[in-house]
Amino acid sequence: MGATKRTMVNPVPKYMDVHKMEGITAEDAAHAHRADLKIQGKHGARFLRYWVNEEEGVVFCLSEAPTKQAALDTHEEAGHPPDEIFEVIERE
Repeated sequence: MGATKRTMVNPVPKYMDVHKMEGITAEDAAHAHRADLKIQGKHGARFLRYWVNEEEGVVFCLSEAPTKQAALDTHEEAGHPPDEIFEVIERE
């Protein structure tokens, strides 16, 4: 697929990433999110929200970043690289 079209509604690329983490708890995910927030500016990223499914051992993170690599670098430096990452478009 080609590049994602950005509009005034979507001026900065957004990324949804998936972490498969067997045994993850909501508390663990909150700690990981705080680690992202501490270093996100270094990579020009902004981590917006996260969701946890403890039963399935999966965490989803939504971020804004100039590039996919910037989002990946933030998670990598924080110690929890994602298993998958996708550029997404927010719709109203």
